[in-house]
Amino acid sequence: MIRETLWSGLGLIGALRARVVGGLPRDVDGVSIDTRSLEPGDLFFAIKGDARDGHEFVETAFGRGAATAVVDEAHAAQLSHLAPLYVVKDVQEALERLGAKARERSSAYIVAVTGSVGKTSTKDMAKAVLSRFGETHASAASYNNQWGVPLSLSRLPTSARYGLFEVGMNHAGEIAALVDLVKPHVALVTRVAPVHLEHFSSLEAIADAKAEIFTGLVDGGVAILNRDDETFERLLEAAAASKADHVFGFGATEGAQARLLAYEPSDGSVEADIFGRRLRYRIGAPGRHFALNSLAVLTIAHVLDFDLQEAVDALKDFTPPKGRGRREKFLVDDGEFTLIDESYNANPTSMRAALDLLAATAPSGSGRRIAALGDMLELGPSAGELHAELAPDLEKARVDLLFTAGPLMARLFYAAPEQMRGAHRANAPELEGDAVAAIGKGDVVMVKGSNGSRMTRIVEAIRAKFASAHSDAV
Repeated sequence: MIRETLWSGLGLIGALRARVVGGLPRDVDGVSIDTRSLEPGDLFFAIKGDARDGHEFVETAFGRGAATAVVDEAHAAQLSHLAPLYVVKDVQEALERLGAKARERSSAYIVAVTGSVGKTSTKDMAKAVLSRFGETHASAASYNNQWGVPLSLSRLPTSARYGLFEVGMNHAGEIAALVDLVKPHVALVTRVAPVHLEHFSSLEAIADAKAEIFTGLVDGGVAILNRDDETFERLLEAAAASKADHVFGFGATEGAQARLLAYEPSDGSVEADIFGRRLRYRIGAPGRHFALNSLAVLTIAHVLDFDLQEAVDALKDFTPPKGRGRREKFLVDDGEFTLIDESYNANPTSMRAALDLLAATAPSGSGRRIAALGDMLELGPSAGELHAELAPDLEKARVDLLFTAGPLMARLFYAAPEQMRGAHRANAPELEGDAVAAIGKGDVVMVKGSNGSRMTRIVEAIRAKFASAHSDAV
């Protein structure tokens, strides 16, 4: 596929505030900070990450077809043979400048999304809707940190009519810095939940950090909040103090402008009141949390004056992002079983939502509900208790067999009813064999854990052992 020019070689000099080594680089078609996903014609930024320095990969980038690269002064001499290069004092700051320049030159309507849970899936759901009404650029995957946000902005083409950006944080002050680059017309907070507790003293402190997203709103912007959230009033106060002209709420609570009236988990059908208009529609993803987040997306559609019927029609084709509730069916013995892949990340709120999804997915025949769970990380000194407190949720979800991995999940394993306990192991690789061997015909298997717990290993093992029957998103 032929890609359009994203940045001119000459224009990059001013945007990056760079000097050029080896002649003026040619125009670039894309921007990359990772040689594994780099495409020919990309501009490569040699970012210094947590584990590796991107300057180590500049030669690899050129070998894979990079048009040029951005390097710092400290490495310029040793890399000059790979010219052409843009040389800057600090590569991270240069990436941020390029992102800011992309935002400055864009006429797109910009939406920023944050929240403790549901950021990526809501952003992707919004992309499915906005794309029906015009060219839409959205941040890839979960590119929501100090590298991902400016990278996503730098990729924003001038032709885009809408832009969707995910903004995350681990510490106070991080969202404010990122949203200052994004400068959204609409700022959405999906939900505030007890995550990153090792860095925050309370749920209210997390809410204050999420509310930083309103500080970047352009004059006359719109704030969208979860009306069901226990920190709603706190967020409302922050939004009212911002440049927002309008603040709207979504949820099941009375008073929400976009309100959930009914949800049927068996087929993903939703009944909702969207600013006084009653709608019935179906989401191509299971789970009440997806139904609630669809209300936020329809609020965006209302703000943009979209045809709401066309907007809801787009929701039936939405597929959950990898590791966030996608369902797959596999062959086993003379039948099938269902895998619910929730392995991307976990916290107490998203874990309960995933267990609700497991509860709503009925096994077939003599099949069972199986939960394979890994540690939820970054929960601070109360982490053990937060894990153990999920035991009633396991029973509520009618889990038949529980497999757990990690020292924190040990607390949940031994708090669960004895007849439910399958196996507990020190880590996901050690649990892999037990969990996979237990799967039988008619089972529904849900896998979930924080990224650091490596529960994706179990998902990969399931996919490697069993032949796919078919994938679905309902």
